Amino acid sequence: MEALTQLGITLMVLTVTYLVGSAIERRHFDSLRKREARLRAFPTVTFERLPEGWQVADSGLAMGSTVVSLDYFKRFLAGLRGILGGRVRSYEPLLDRARREALLRMTEGAVADGYDAIVNVRLETSRLASSRGRGKGTAGVEMLAFGTAVKLVRQP
Repeated sequence: MEALTQLGITLMVLTVTYLVGSAIERRHFDSLRKREARLRAFPTVTFERLPEGWQVADSGLAMGSTVVSLDYFKRFLAGLRGILGGRVRSYEPLLDRARREALLRMTEGAVADGYDAIVNVRLETSRLASSRGRGKGTAGVEMLAFGTAVKLVRQP
């Protein structure tokens, strides 16, 4: 009887974390889409060299980072996938959200500082180990986006 109670509690916790985590993820994706739409015209490119005709008046470092964590339900699914092997689909939205958020933060910062574009954009990621279980598992992921922000010479 006690085992059934514990199983019921575990299933309830998994269900609640799934529902709450899904709602938070949906809201974040909605926010990302709206912010990306506002910044669609701002050039953010991986070119190492400037396009022909661009004359730079000023430049600086543009950077944005974020840390995103998995909810308990997705951690549970990833743990099962770790045992069985194969594609860990529960991590894919996590990385997508982190990448898009870091790029948006970088771009929003450059716009706020009066830059006209960002070139040579790069992404770096790092896994944040869980504090439990001697660093085993993933508590989340940090994504860093950086590039060279440029102010272009304005033609009279």
